[in-house]
Amino acid sequence: MKKTWKKCCSLIVAAGMVFALAACSSGTAAPSADTEKETEAPADVSAVDSVEDSDDASAGLSAAASEEASAALSADAAAFSTAAAAEFSTAEAAAFSTEVAPETASTAATDGAQTAAEGINYLVLVNKIHPLPEGWEDALETVHTTNSLGDDVEVEKKTYDAYLLLKEDLEKEGVYVDLDSGRRSVADQQRIMDDFTKKYGADYAAKTVATPGFSEHHTGLALDLYLIIDGVDVVENEDMIQYPEIWEKIHAKIADYGFVLRFLEGKEHLTGYGYEPWHIRYVDSVDIAKEIMSTGVTLESYLGDVNETDVDIDYGTSELYSQEDLEEAAIQIKCSFASWKGCELHSLRYAGDECCTEENIAWLNSHEGVTEKYTQVAEFLGSFHSPVESGLSAWEPDYEYTDYQWWLGRTENGGWEIVDSGY
Repeated sequence: MKKTWKKCCSLIVAAGMVFALAACSSGTAAPSADTEKETEAPADVSAVDSVEDSDDASAGLSAAASEEASAALSADAAAFSTAAAAEFSTAEAAAFSTEVAPETASTAATDGAQTAAEGINYLVLVNKIHPLPEGWEDALETVHTTNSLGDDVEVEKKTYDAYLLLKEDLEKEGVYVDLDSGRRSVADQQRIMDDFTKKYGADYAAKTVATPGFSEHHTGLALDLYLIIDGVDVVENEDMIQYPEIWEKIHAKIADYGFVLRFLEGKEHLTGYGYEPWHIRYVDSVDIAKEIMSTGVTLESYLGDVNETDVDIDYGTSELYSQEDLEEAAIQIKCSFASWKGCELHSLRYAGDECCTEENIAWLNSHEGVTEKYTQVAEFLGSFHSPVESGLSAWEPDYEYTDYQWWLGRTENGGWEIVDSGY
């Protein structure tokens, strides 16, 4: 595939198909700052190990994979009318995330009035396209606790009471946990965004910091656990992921106390996050929690926000990349796709090593906003179905798109990032 052909992707983008550049974290990608431990500035911006939640996980650890924000429109798109440019923004999936946010936020504002008057809804959905309802923080009743690390953790009151019962039960089985992260206010998240923007620039912050208002941690109902093994705190994601048998014991009990596992392996295209065994969510109903956990569905699917679908992935054969390398790239695409509201991802396949040329690497590095030079490139082709009623000119309604291209780049010591997509 020639570079001159691929450059026409930018013209297509300018015509109204501006797509996601932001990547959810992978095992070697830049750190997402949705969680407390991700607020620290990395020593090497281009080569830091990531943690997803960011809402948090380390997707590149193969068992695990944050959030998005706006990036500048391409020069070609800028040539279009102000109205057209305003319609399409390059955040995760501009055609869906940035444009649906105001509408969703408006709905949330209505719900928020009820929230303030009636208390909180324990089945609230907050993710990349659904913001925290207005009035939530005013209605929330929280408690503070100090974990074994000496850190203050804030949690919604009923959630904390349920956690204490879960913790007590786990200790009877010889499993010891503590709270790494609980509630984070919208204001705190905004400070993180501002700090990263000041230190590393708006583009880097947009790709690595959760958009304020769109993190489940704002609710106070989401908990990130860490393990205590033989009296030693095991806090880092890359270390915790090494104990699948312990997490299995934890997951077997959480529904008994009204919790669900929030970010499931293989469901990144629905939740927007890679697998996080430590991230649990309180739903205030043992029956609902048991139904969700026993069927293995996402909260999005249970609430009817998405259809529970699986993605057929063909990694083919490669002499350049390992299976793990390609899995990390696919997770990046799936996490990004979660912001394409109403779309259903059906398949992904690696296009083959023939795309990995110096010409294509140079083409990726020529994109606006690239700060660290990519040294590797990968192309995936996918199929997805658009919403029956799109509401946006980016997609034909109720249409099956095939051989849609995602181009990813990777720096010498970094993780995969989506650089371009389209036809």
